[in-house]
Amino acid sequence: MKIKPLKDKLVVKYSEEETEKTAGGIYVPDVAKEKPQKGGVEAIGSEVKDVKVGDSVIFDKYAGSKITVDETEYLIIKEEDILGIIE
Repeated sequence: MKIKPLKDKLVVKYSEEETEKTAGGIYVPDVAKEKPQKGGVEAIGSEVKDVKVGDSVIFDKYAGSKITVDETEYLIIKEEDILGIIE
């Protein structure tokens, strides 16, 4: 990972969503859909207590800042924006 978050921040990689198909058989392109509100934790800051690297998490819809590294989109968010860990 080329990003090292500070303090209570986490780096989350968005989960890949399946291509969506409507009841009428029309495929919805990825650009027309909202980003998922879940992802995998790639890196954590030194003050993060309840989440570890590798956890799958759900987070607040408008949380964090989006960045792109090596053509992969990540989100940097605060630990308090994590709503839960997916088990």
